[in-house]
Amino acid sequence: MTSVTSPLAGRAIGLTEVPDPVFSGAMVGPGTAIDPVREPSEAVSPVDGVIVSLHPHAFVVVDSEGHGVLTHLGIDTVQLNGEGFELLVNKGDTVTRGQSVVRWNPAAVEAAGKSPVCPIVALEATAEALSGLREDGDVKAGDSLFIWE
Repeated sequence: MTSVTSPLAGRAIGLTEVPDPVFSGAMVGPGTAIDPVREPSEAVSPVDGVIVSLHPHAFVVVDSEGHGVLTHLGIDTVQLNGEGFELLVNKGDTVTRGQSVVRWNPAAVEAAGKSPVCPIVALEATAEALSGLREDGDVKAGDSLFIWE
């Protein structure tokens, strides 16, 4: 069982509210999304594990049970070519829950015409495998988003 916590402070909104059909249709996997606070911040690891994929705008951490959790910072932010994102770890690094992974500014993403909404997705999971899904209300980094059985 994996407890997935929020990598960001903001408001939980659920995947169906994400302005991207790939995420809102849960094609990548089930999960939730955070509409982040509009200030410079650091996205932190939602689980203890290894960074298996790392881009300025997105990262995947796989825990000891093999559960991969994607944190995607904003929508269409790949088009920013890394501008405004600072990587704080390297691919292959072991990280702990709450450890800073990427420094970014959601307000700058929004100013560049992109949505700062951040999907947090359980990769290769079924919706039935997740419980306690947070889809509304304010969250702080480290607050529980869902349990992955």
